[in-house]
Amino acid sequence: MRVIRKYANRRLYDTQQSHYVTLEDLRRLVLDEVPFRVEDAKSGEDLTRPILLSIITEQEQRDDNQADVFSNALLEQLIRIYAMAQPLPLARYLEQGTQLMLEQQRRMQDQWQQAMRHSPVETMHELAEENLRFWQRMMRQNQAQDDDAPER
Repeated sequence: MRVIRKYANRRLYDTQQSHYVTLEDLRRLVLDEVPFRVEDAKSGEDLTRPILLSIITEQEQRDDNQADVFSNALLEQLIRIYAMAQPLPLARYLEQGTQLMLEQQRRMQDQWQQAMRHSPVETMHELAEENLRFWQRMMRQNQAQDDDAPER
């Protein structure tokens, strides 16, 4: 795992490559699926999550961004979830749902590149069935958690 050190002057240093990096460089590492950890140079505290959030914020603020991921309505809903007495297990749903979406996107691209071995209707049918299985699995997991939760 690549270690990036964050110094008090807010500069990020890639210890493997022995040079300073930017948030854009770290974004490229994420896109290339290179695992890394950002740590405070002085304390060793893990700063990966705040740095990843900074990368997302930077992406959202770009003028050329045609399709912002986080609409005002979505951000408001996220804030409401944080305010709940017992927040929803949102992270798990978002991680698994996003992973499913990325896998489907990759599969769609692969199928287009292979000159469509299936018709578009068959492909959409397969994706719909996979989405249904995903949400059924999520509902079963959620039900199992509810069954294991102590009574109030």
